[in-house]
Amino acid sequence: MKNKFLLLGIALATLSACKTASSASSMQIANVRTQKNISINNELKNDEEFVKIIEPYKLKLDKEMNQKISHTNTDLTKQGDNSNLGNLLADYTFDGADVWAKKNLQKNVDAALINIGGIRTTIGKGDILLKSVFEVMPFENEVIIVKMKGSDLQGLFDYYAEHQVNNPVSHLYIETNNKQLTKALINGKAVNPDQDYYLATSDYLALGGDNMKFFSKGEMIPTGMKLRDLFIDYFKKNPEVVSNTDVRLNFIGKK
Repeated sequence: MKNKFLLLGIALATLSACKTASSASSMQIANVRTQKNISINNELKNDEEFVKIIEPYKLKLDKEMNQKISHTNTDLTKQGDNSNLGNLLADYTFDGADVWAKKNLQKNVDAALINIGGIRTTIGKGDILLKSVFEVMPFENEVIIVKMKGSDLQGLFDYYAEHQVNNPVSHLYIETNNKQLTKALINGKAVNPDQDYYLATSDYLALGGDNMKFFSKGEMIPTGMKLRDLFIDYFKKNPEVVSNTDVRLNFIGKK
């Protein structure tokens, strides 16, 4: 019976298509005109009425975005395995998540990691403006705390050993030699396989982004905090940014 209905449906669809094609072939094209292409460049004039409407909002937004929220005496870059901007933002992620965890979970955060690809640009020496943080972190990623058993953290360390990627970390030390893991520490201590650890990261990574599948073994705890908002808060709390250049990822023999 199913096959009969299926065949009937195909037949009706075919007849309908033929009818449509027949109707289309009988139609006559009355008029064809070549339209002018409009190039969008500096020569294209503004719509003055529209400009007047948005001008007050643009001025307000520009004023807000150009406000100074901090200062740095050195360029903050994302280059290298222990970039000063990467380390700084990983520390801000750790600090913000730790405050939240103490208040809401009565627990301490043990470490944090973020992805270098999520840091979209650098911050030059001088005043740090609000818009600088939006340029660095244009995404709406949320801070997630992942509760993991110490025995499951091997996946995290193996990930760094295999990929040799400079995804920034905080309160973690990972050392490899020719892609072989030689040392892995959390807060300067070896991992206890029976202990529960709380790792702060982004929702993107917690859900397996950048191939971080090891997080699937943990329990995800949403915080409701946006990474960018957290960064803005910590820049405001630190009028003079001190760049962090300590070694956290030590890939010996990396090519």
